[in-house]
Parts: sequence; C-alpha cells; structure tokens
Amino acid sequence: MKFIKYSSFCVAALLLSSGCTKNFEDINTNPASYNQANFNPNYILTNAQLGYTGSSDFAYDTWRANLIYASTMMQGFSSVMGYWAGDKYALNPDYTAAYWMNDNGAVGAYPEQVKFVVDLVQSTAGKPQYNNIHQVGRIMKALIMERITDLYGDVPYFDAGMGYYNGNFTPKYDAQSLIYADMLKEVEEAVAALNVDGGDKITGDAIYNGDINKWKRFGNTLILRMAMRLVKVDENLAKSYVQKVVDKTMLNNLDNAFLKGDVAGARTTQNRNSQILLGDGGPESYYVKWSDTFINKLKASSDPRLSKVAVTQIYLSEGDKNQNSSYKTDPSAQKGMPNGKDLSGIAGRDIRQDASFTDFADYSSPNPAMIKRDGNTFILTYAESELLLAEAAQRWGIGGTASEHYNKGVKAAMTFLTQYDASIAISEATADAYLASNPYVAANGLEQINTQYWIHTNTMLDFYESWSNWRRSGFPVLTPVVHPTGVTSGAIPRRFPYPAYEETTNAANYRAASAAVPGGDKLTGKVWWDK
Repeated sequence: MKFIKYSSFCVAALLLSSGCTKNFEDINTNPASYNQANFNPNYILTNAQLGYTGSSDFAYDTWRANLIYASTMMQGFSSVMGYWAGDKYALNPDYTAAYWMNDNGAVGAYPEQVKFVVDLVQSTAGKPQYNNIHQVGRIMKALIMERITDLYGDVPYFDAGMGYYNGNFTPKYDAQSLIYADMLKEVEEAVAALNVDGGDKITGDAIYNGDINKWKRFGNTLILRMAMRLVKVDENLAKSYVQKVVDKTMLNNLDNAFLKGDVAGARTTQNRNSQILLGDGGPESYYVKWSDTFINKLKASSDPRLSKVAVTQIYLSEGDKNQNSSYKTDPSAQKGMPNGKDLSGIAGRDIRQDASFTDFADYSSPNPAMIKRDGNTFILTYAESELLLAEAAQRWGIGGTASEHYNKGVKAAMTFLTQYDASIAISEATADAYLASNPYVAANGLEQINTQYWIHTNTMLDFYESWSNWRRSGFPVLTPVVHPTGVTSGAIPRRFPYPAYEETTNAANYRAASAAVPGGDKLTGKVWWDK
C-alpha cells in the first residue's frame, strides 16, 4: 500500500488541529470554516487516521495506554522503570486518562480522532459526490470508538464530537451495549453503500490509498471482531453478525490495514511505538524488554517467530541509543524479563537480584526491523480475521472448519512479519512445518486460538487489542504479578478509570457513568462485555 504524501495545506491542518482544546466545547468547531465551497473532506480523513495511529504531541497516548499499561499488563513487554505503572498494576490517573484526552484537552482520542471523524461523517452526509468517503468515515468512526469503549466502558458516543452540529458540549455517556449495537449497524450499512465502480475517489486515505474493495473487506472484518467481542453477553447478536460476514472478510495479508510512517514528511507521521521504544522519551530502549511470559510461550513450541521478533545484546548501556550491530537473533539466546520487578534494591522485587538476571543486554528486545521510525503501524489484519473465524467455527460450526481457519490464521500471523521488513520474513513452508508439529486440537481449541491471537497482536505491537481479547476470552492464562505499588490486590486490571477532569467539564454525566461501572470506576471494574 502506498503511503500518501501530504500537501502543505494538510500539514498546516495537522498543526492547527493539535492546538489546545480545553473541553468538548472547544473541540467541536466548524470543520470547514475556511470555506464550505472549497471544502475537501479528504484532509479530515487523513487527520483521523493519523490520530488513530499516534498523537501529535510525542505520542503520549500511545506511550501511556498501549505501551506503559496494556503491553505490560498483557505480559508482552516488561519494564523495571517506576513510571511504567501497568507492569505493577499501579494507578497513574494521568496515564490511564491519556488515551481519552489529556487534562488541557490538547491531545487524546476525543480531540485527535473523534473530533475529525465525526466532522467527516457529518459534513459529507447526504452528499452523493462524497458517498465513498462518507462510508469510509462511518467505518473509521466505529474503529475509533471501539477502542475507546473497550478501554473505558460506557463513554460519550452518540453526542460525542457533535457540539458544532447540535450545541451539546456535555455529552452523556452511552451504554456500551448500545454503542456496540450502533457500531455494528453503522459498519454494515457503510460496507453495503460503498460504490466500487462509479463512486468518488478517495485521495486522503493513508491506509488503503482509496481502494474501495479493501475497505469493504476491512469493514466486514471489523464487524467480525466487534461481533466476537460480544460472545459472552449477547451470543445471538454476535452469531448473527458473524454469519453475515463469514465469507466477506480479508482474503490474505495483502488486505492488512496499516499506516506507514514518514519521518521525512512530518513529525506526526512517525511510527509512535518506535519513537518510544527507540528511547526518544527516556531509557525505554534499555529497560523495556519482551516479557518472559511471551518469550517462554514461543520457546515452548519452537515458534519460528522467536528468532525474528526478539534480539539480545542490542543496547549495551543505559541511555545508549546506538544499536549494537552484532545483536543476537539466535533463539537459544533469547531471554524474557519477568514482569513486576523494579530497581528498588529490595530482595524479591529488584530485577538485579532475580535468578534470571545477568545483564539488561541479555534480555530480549524487539527486533529493530519491527520498530523503524518509518515503519508500519498495524491496525487490523487477515491473521486476526482468520483466528476469529476459527473461534466462530469452533463455537457455532459456521463458516468452515475451525482447524482450517486456525491454520490460515497462524500462517498469516507468521508470514505477515515481512510487512515490517524483509529481513524478518518467515516462509509459508516454515509456517506449515510449525503447524504440522503443533496441530489444532478441538478439545483445546479456544485456548489455542486465543493464545495465537495474543501472540499475533503482541507482534503487531497492538497491545490494546491483546488486552481486549484477553479480557473477552481469558486466554492465554496469565499469572498476575504482586508488587506493593499495585492497587488491584494482585488482579490483572480490566479497564481504565474515567479521567478525573471530566468531573469539572462534564460533571453530571461523569458521575452517573462512574456510579454505574460494574465493580466500580477503577482498574478492577469491568466493561459491559467483560464477563
């Protein structure tokens, strides 16, 4: 997929869009106030896509939500740094609020994603000349809102971003059950309305470069993922939507949705996971490692991904941003770092007193091919689609056999690595050999499927999705950490608390939503579908 270069107007729009926005009233401004006659919605689509894959203020939402919290809670990564609160189940309210919006309203999902995608949908509604971009906007809105509601539960949805259109600057928090029902409806209608043969050309699409057929398959795969999220709370609804899309989802890895970074173009297009893991914000390059849970899972089955995604001896000292060119990829050299450790000097807590410790350089880091500054940020993949179809087949016997989809999903989850870089490619023959040695077993099917899903989303560096699917499925079985700074009594967190600043900007709605969270508005509370 070709990455779109942006015009000077679009870059200016990006810069303007990142200005301070204190609350909902400020982030609901006229999206086309410069001139409705020359309004071009493609610029807004680009902004929404960039916002979804990383913020414009040094990646604080990516850093805090995806990496500091989700990656370590899911034992994909491990870190001994004190401010990596998710590794210890500690609560840092600023960090858990970061994905929603920071306290000055400048960045986060609502000002950087919802603002633009709602403007896109509203400003193109009822205009045939914008049909395709309108439908893609509806799909993007569901993609954006799915992540927000999965992280927090009941959230502003129907009125979110609508202040300019309806004058409501204090949107209510909608029930997650209603949000999911509407997202499924919206994406189904949008996919059906996309015009492949004679519709408007989309020029601001940084994901598929305006390929409508790919957007159709993307939309159907998103429906599949959203439907499967509901298997424990509304199985009939889940099954009905899966049946609608079972033969209409992604076809292969060429359908994978990702956004390519472009360091030379503008800072806002840099790969945000890479920016952090390369140490731009601190000593992450030295102190963030693959978790021993993840590394040991790959070792246990002689998974060929181990020698591709993990390296040792790449950063040799704290603060070292220069990669050692003699780093090791040998599977036998890989060693994950335990979660829940620190640098306190206290026995039982300090990693340097752990039996596994020799030197930080001996623990496994992400392969540099995965974290290039101009590398791909993955959004939704064919491997995810096939593994979800495998579960649907296992549960309900629809859409073919579970083993068939499982094999396709695992093979795709291995071979997709070439989309990071050819140096870490895994051949189909190697994937087939792995599957022959590790066959699908129906009696253990749900655990196998969802463990592979966890491995794949970890290698996508999409730890948001790792966390959501783990909460939904319960797999893989993870052993919680115990650390004195933890606030969950040793339980793995289930959601992010609402941002405290909502009490001053949207008080009545915030208080009502907080009071309604099952288990309380805290890390151990639960979203609706998490049963």
